[in-house]
Amino acid sequence: MILTDLHSAVLSLFLVFGLAVASCESSSEAAPEKEQTVDETVIDDVGEDEENEPETPESTYLLPEINLSHWKVTLPIGRPDEVKPPEILDYATNEKLLPFMYNDSTDGSLVFYTYPGSSTPNSSYSRTELREQMVPGSNNTNWTFAQGGRMKGTLAVPAISEDENGKKYRTIIMQIHGRLTNEQRDLIGEDDNNAPPVLKIYWNDGKVRVHTKKLKDLDVSHEEMLHTSAWEDDEPYSFPQPVGTEKFSLEVIASEGRIEVILNNEESFVKEDVHLEKWGVFENYFKAGNYFISKDEGTSAMVKYFDLKVEH
Repeated sequence: MILTDLHSAVLSLFLVFGLAVASCESSSEAAPEKEQTVDETVIDDVGEDEENEPETPESTYLLPEINLSHWKVTLPIGRPDEVKPPEILDYATNEKLLPFMYNDSTDGSLVFYTYPGSSTPNSSYSRTELREQMVPGSNNTNWTFAQGGRMKGTLAVPAISEDENGKKYRTIIMQIHGRLTNEQRDLIGEDDNNAPPVLKIYWNDGKVRVHTKKLKDLDVSHEEMLHTSAWEDDEPYSFPQPVGTEKFSLEVIASEGRIEVILNNEESFVKEDVHLEKWGVFENYFKAGNYFISKDEGTSAMVKYFDLKVEH
Protein backbone atom coordinates (compact mmCIF):
# COMPACT_ATOMS: atom_id res chain seq x y z
CA MET A 1 0.00 0.00 0.00
CA ILE A 2 1.51 3.36 -1.03
CA LEU A 3 0.88 6.06 1.52
CA THR A 4 1.84 9.17 -0.45
CA ASP A 5 -1.71 10.24 -1.39
CA LEU A 6 -3.01 9.37 2.06
CA HIS A 7 -0.21 11.36 3.66
CA SER A 8 -0.87 14.37 1.44
CA ALA A 9 -4.53 14.44 2.37
CA VAL A 10 -3.90 13.90 6.05
CA LEU A 11 -1.05 16.40 6.05
CA SER A 12 -3.29 19.10 4.56
CA LEU A 13 -5.68 18.66 7.46
CA PHE A 14 -2.87 18.60 10.03
CA LEU A 15 -1.25 21.73 8.58
CA VAL A 16 -4.47 23.65 9.11
CA PHE A 17 -4.44 22.65 12.75
CA GLY A 18 -0.67 23.17 13.09
CA LEU A 19 -0.79 26.66 11.61
CA ALA A 20 -3.75 27.43 13.80
CA VAL A 21 -1.63 26.47 16.80
CA ALA A 22 1.21 28.76 15.72
CA SER A 23 -1.22 31.59 14.99
CA CYS A 24 -2.94 31.28 18.33
CA GLU A 25 0.35 31.26 20.23
CA SER A 26 1.72 34.34 18.50
CA SER A 27 -1.44 36.46 18.43
CA SER A 28 -2.15 39.08 21.07
CA GLU A 29 -5.90 38.80 20.47
CA ALA A 30 -8.20 36.81 22.73
CA ALA A 31 -8.06 33.04 22.15
CA PRO A 32 -10.28 30.20 23.37
CA GLU A 33 -9.18 27.98 26.21
CA LYS A 34 -6.63 25.40 25.09
CA GLU A 35 -5.79 21.90 26.22
CA GLN A 36 -2.43 20.99 27.80
CA THR A 37 0.69 22.39 26.10
CA VAL A 38 4.17 20.91 25.83
CA ASP A 39 5.37 22.48 29.11
CA GLU A 40 2.41 20.93 30.91
CA THR A 41 0.72 24.24 31.68
CA VAL A 42 -2.76 25.31 30.72
CA ILE A 43 -2.99 28.72 29.07
CA ASP A 44 -6.20 30.72 29.45
CA ASP A 45 -6.34 33.76 27.20
CA VAL A 46 -10.12 34.12 26.94
CA GLY A 47 -11.70 37.49 27.39
CA GLU A 48 -14.46 38.24 29.89
CA ASP A 49 -17.15 38.16 27.22
CA GLU A 50 -16.04 34.72 26.03
CA GLU A 51 -15.66 32.93 29.38
CA ASN A 52 -19.21 31.63 29.41
CA GLU A 53 -19.37 30.62 25.75
CA PRO A 54 -19.68 26.86 25.14
CA GLU A 55 -16.58 25.14 23.78
CA THR A 56 -16.79 24.00 20.19
CA PRO A 57 -14.71 21.36 18.40
CA GLU A 58 -13.10 24.12 16.33
CA SER A 59 -11.84 25.86 19.49
CA THR A 60 -10.08 22.82 20.98
CA TYR A 61 -6.75 21.41 19.92
CA LEU A 62 -4.35 19.02 21.57
CA LEU A 63 -0.56 19.26 21.73
CA PRO A 64 2.08 16.58 22.38
CA GLU A 65 3.86 16.59 25.73
CA ILE A 66 7.38 16.88 24.32
CA ASN A 67 10.05 19.42 25.21
CA LEU A 68 12.21 19.74 22.09
CA SER A 69 14.85 22.01 23.63
CA HIS A 70 17.27 19.06 23.97
CA TRP A 71 16.63 17.38 20.62
CA LYS A 72 17.66 17.90 17.02
CA VAL A 73 15.89 16.21 14.10
CA THR A 74 17.32 14.59 10.98
CA LEU A 75 15.21 14.71 7.78
CA PRO A 76 15.13 12.51 4.64
CA ILE A 77 16.13 15.46 2.43
CA GLY A 78 19.30 17.39 1.71
CA ARG A 79 22.60 15.85 2.79
CA PRO A 80 20.57 15.04 5.00
CA ASP A 81 19.18 18.22 6.55
CA GLU A 82 19.01 18.74 10.30
CA VAL A 83 17.15 21.22 12.49
CA LYS A 84 18.61 21.93 15.93
CA PRO A 85 17.55 23.93 18.95
CA PRO A 86 16.42 26.66 19.11
CA GLU A 87 15.04 26.51 15.52
CA ILE A 88 13.32 23.18 16.18
CA LEU A 89 11.11 24.86 18.78
CA ASP A 90 9.32 26.65 15.93
CA TYR A 91 8.55 23.42 14.09
CA ALA A 92 4.86 24.32 13.72
CA THR A 93 5.78 27.12 11.27
CA ASN A 94 9.10 25.81 9.90
CA GLU A 95 8.51 25.14 6.18
CA LYS A 96 11.39 22.67 5.97
CA LEU A 97 9.96 20.59 8.81
CA LEU A 98 6.25 20.79 7.98
CA PRO A 99 6.13 17.85 5.53
CA PHE A 100 7.98 15.57 7.96
CA MET A 101 7.38 16.68 11.56
CA TYR A 102 4.12 18.33 12.59
CA ASN A 103 1.30 18.27 15.13
CA ASP A 104 -1.81 16.17 14.74
CA SER A 105 -4.02 18.40 16.84
CA THR A 106 -6.89 15.91 16.77
CA ASP A 107 -5.10 13.40 19.02
CA GLY A 108 -2.27 15.43 20.57
CA SER A 109 0.60 13.72 18.77
CA LEU A 110 3.81 14.83 17.09
CA VAL A 111 3.95 13.12 13.70
CA PHE A 112 7.20 11.85 12.17
CA TYR A 113 6.69 11.07 8.47
CA THR A 114 9.44 9.72 6.22
CA TYR A 115 10.18 7.92 2.98
CA PRO A 116 13.33 6.65 1.21
CA GLY A 117 15.51 9.67 0.58
CA SER A 118 18.72 11.14 1.97
CA SER A 119 20.62 9.10 4.55
CA THR A 120 23.40 9.75 7.03
CA PRO A 121 26.99 8.71 6.12
CA ASN A 122 26.85 5.52 8.22
CA SER A 123 23.43 4.32 7.00
CA SER A 124 21.66 3.49 3.76
CA TYR A 125 18.16 4.26 5.11
CA SER A 126 16.44 7.61 5.63
CA ARG A 127 14.70 8.92 8.70
CA THR A 128 12.75 11.63 10.43
CA GLU A 129 14.30 11.06 13.83
CA LEU A 130 15.20 13.00 16.96
CA ARG A 131 18.73 12.92 18.37
CA GLU A 132 19.29 13.82 22.02
CA GLN A 133 21.47 16.87 22.68
CA MET A 134 22.32 17.29 26.36
CA VAL A 135 23.70 20.71 25.47
CA PRO A 136 21.21 22.21 22.97
CA GLY A 137 22.75 22.60 19.53
CA SER A 138 25.82 20.44 20.27
CA ASN A 139 26.60 16.72 19.84
CA ASN A 140 29.72 16.87 21.99
CA THR A 141 28.20 16.27 25.44
CA ASN A 142 26.81 12.76 25.94
CA TRP A 143 26.41 10.18 28.71
CA THR A 144 27.86 6.82 29.73
CA PHE A 145 26.11 3.74 31.07
CA ALA A 146 27.84 4.38 34.41
CA GLN A 147 26.02 7.73 34.52
CA GLY A 148 22.81 6.12 33.31
CA GLY A 149 19.79 7.34 31.38
CA ARG A 150 16.06 6.80 31.07
CA MET A 151 13.76 7.53 28.11
CA LYS A 152 10.02 7.00 28.09
CA GLY A 153 7.51 7.70 25.36
CA THR A 154 3.95 7.02 24.29
CA LEU A 155 3.65 6.41 20.57
CA ALA A 156 1.89 4.64 17.71
CA VAL A 157 2.66 3.50 14.16
CA PRO A 158 -0.67 4.16 12.44
CA ALA A 159 0.50 3.81 8.83
CA ILE A 160 3.35 2.00 7.08
CA SER A 161 3.72 0.66 3.56
CA GLU A 162 3.54 -2.98 2.52
CA ASP A 163 5.83 -4.74 0.07
CA GLU A 164 4.69 -6.59 -3.04
CA ASN A 165 3.91 -9.65 -0.91
CA GLY A 166 1.68 -7.71 1.46
CA LYS A 167 4.23 -7.69 4.29
CA LYS A 168 4.62 -4.43 6.19
CA TYR A 169 7.99 -2.73 6.28
CA ARG A 170 9.85 -2.10 9.54
CA THR A 171 10.85 1.12 11.24
CA ILE A 172 13.12 1.88 14.18
CA ILE A 173 11.27 3.88 16.83
CA MET A 174 13.89 4.20 19.61
CA GLN A 175 17.66 3.82 19.92
CA ILE A 176 20.63 4.15 22.21
CA HIS A 177 23.52 5.07 19.94
CA GLY A 178 27.20 4.91 20.84
CA ARG A 179 29.68 7.71 20.21
CA LEU A 180 33.47 7.91 20.26
CA THR A 181 35.11 10.68 22.21
CA ASN A 182 37.53 12.80 20.20
CA GLU A 183 40.42 11.02 21.89
CA GLN A 184 39.02 7.58 20.97
CA ARG A 185 38.38 8.72 17.41
CA ASP A 186 41.98 9.86 17.01
CA LEU A 187 43.34 6.72 18.71
CA ILE A 188 41.81 4.40 16.10
CA GLY A 189 42.27 6.77 13.17
CA GLU A 190 38.61 7.35 12.35
CA ASP A 191 37.39 10.50 10.59
CA ASP A 192 34.20 10.84 12.67
CA ASN A 193 32.85 9.97 16.13
CA ASN A 194 30.49 7.22 15.04
CA ALA A 195 30.13 4.10 17.18
CA PRO A 196 27.51 1.33 16.87
CA PRO A 197 23.97 1.61 18.25
CA VAL A 198 23.87 -0.68 21.29
CA LEU A 199 20.04 -0.69 21.27
CA LYS A 200 17.59 -0.50 18.39
CA ILE A 201 13.86 -0.94 18.98
CA TYR A 202 11.79 -1.77 15.89
CA TRP A 203 8.11 -1.69 15.12
CA ASN A 204 8.04 -5.00 13.27
CA ASP A 205 4.80 -6.36 11.81
CA GLY A 206 2.71 -4.99 14.66
CA LYS A 207 5.10 -6.05 17.44
CA VAL A 208 7.97 -4.40 19.31
CA ARG A 209 11.33 -6.05 18.61
CA VAL A 210 14.53 -5.29 20.54
CA HIS A 211 18.04 -5.57 19.06
CA THR A 212 21.22 -5.24 21.14
CA LYS A 213 24.92 -5.61 20.40
CA LYS A 214 27.59 -8.05 21.57
CA LEU A 215 31.33 -8.32 21.03
CA LYS A 216 32.48 -10.81 18.42
CA ASP A 217 35.47 -11.61 20.66
CA LEU A 218 35.38 -10.98 24.41
CA ASP A 219 39.20 -11.07 24.53
CA VAL A 220 39.49 -8.08 22.20
CA SER A 221 41.75 -5.25 23.37
CA HIS A 222 40.45 -1.90 24.59
CA GLU A 223 41.57 -0.19 21.40
CA GLU A 224 40.12 -2.87 19.13
CA MET A 225 36.69 -2.78 20.78
CA LEU A 226 36.34 0.87 19.77
CA HIS A 227 35.91 -0.21 16.14
CA THR A 228 32.37 -0.73 14.87
CA SER A 229 33.54 -3.98 13.25
CA ALA A 230 34.25 -5.46 16.73
CA TRP A 231 30.50 -5.61 17.46
CA GLU A 232 27.63 -7.64 16.00
CA ASP A 233 23.91 -8.05 16.57
CA ASP A 234 22.85 -10.27 19.44
CA GLU A 235 19.73 -12.42 19.15
CA PRO A 236 16.69 -10.09 18.88
CA TYR A 237 13.79 -10.26 21.30
CA SER A 238 10.14 -9.69 20.32
CA PHE A 239 7.59 -8.81 22.96
CA PRO A 240 4.72 -11.33 22.70
CA GLN A 241 2.09 -8.63 23.20
CA PRO A 242 1.18 -7.10 19.80
CA VAL A 243 0.73 -3.34 19.55
CA GLY A 244 -0.56 -3.13 15.99
CA THR A 245 -1.41 0.44 15.03
CA GLU A 246 -2.64 1.35 18.52
CA LYS A 247 -1.02 3.64 21.08
CA PHE A 248 1.56 2.03 23.39
CA SER A 249 4.27 3.08 25.84
CA LEU A 250 7.97 2.22 25.84
CA GLU A 251 10.52 2.88 28.56
CA VAL A 252 14.27 2.35 28.17
CA ILE A 253 16.48 2.30 31.26
CA ALA A 254 20.27 2.18 30.85
CA SER A 255 22.66 1.66 33.78
CA GLU A 256 26.13 0.20 34.20
CA GLY A 257 26.23 -3.13 32.36
CA ARG A 258 22.45 -3.24 31.96
CA ILE A 259 19.58 -2.31 29.60
CA GLU A 260 15.89 -2.70 30.40
CA VAL A 261 13.04 -2.13 27.94
CA ILE A 262 9.49 -1.99 29.33
CA LEU A 263 6.37 -2.24 27.14
CA ASN A 264 3.10 -0.73 28.39
CA ASN A 265 4.39 -0.78 32.00
CA GLU A 266 3.79 -4.53 31.98
CA GLU A 267 6.29 -6.60 29.98
CA SER A 268 10.03 -6.21 30.44
CA PHE A 269 13.15 -7.23 28.52
CA VAL A 270 16.48 -7.09 30.38
CA LYS A 271 20.01 -7.53 29.05
CA GLU A 272 22.72 -7.60 31.68
CA ASP A 273 25.99 -9.29 30.78
CA VAL A 274 29.71 -8.91 30.16
CA HIS A 275 29.11 -7.46 26.69
CA LEU A 276 27.27 -4.48 28.17
CA GLU A 277 29.96 -4.12 30.82
CA LYS A 278 32.48 -3.78 27.97
CA TRP A 279 30.16 -1.28 26.26
CA GLY A 280 30.95 1.10 29.11
CA VAL A 281 33.90 2.48 27.07
CA PHE A 282 31.49 4.44 24.86
CA GLU A 283 29.53 7.63 25.28
CA ASN A 284 25.85 7.41 24.26
CA TYR A 285 22.77 9.38 23.27
CA PHE A 286 19.08 8.58 22.88
CA LYS A 287 17.18 8.69 19.59
CA ALA A 288 13.43 8.53 18.91
CA GLY A 289 11.25 8.86 15.83
CA ASN A 290 10.89 7.13 12.48
CA TYR A 291 13.98 5.44 11.00
CA PHE A 292 12.35 3.70 8.05
CA ILE A 293 13.85 0.43 6.81
CA SER A 294 13.01 0.69 3.12
CA LYS A 295 14.72 1.77 -0.08
CA ASP A 296 11.71 1.06 -2.30
CA GLU A 297 10.28 3.98 -4.24
CA GLY A 298 6.77 5.01 -3.23
CA THR A 299 6.98 3.58 0.30
CA SER A 300 6.61 5.59 3.50
CA ALA A 301 5.89 5.35 7.21
CA MET A 302 4.22 7.47 9.86
CA VAL A 303 5.08 7.35 13.58
CA LYS A 304 3.24 9.41 16.19
CA TYR A 305 4.67 10.43 19.57
CA PHE A 306 2.24 11.67 22.19
CA ASP A 307 4.83 12.24 24.90
CA LEU A 308 8.58 11.77 25.25
CA LYS A 309 10.80 12.37 28.27
CA VAL A 310 14.48 11.77 29.05
CA GLU A 311 16.20 11.75 32.45
CA HIS A 312 19.84 11.42 33.52
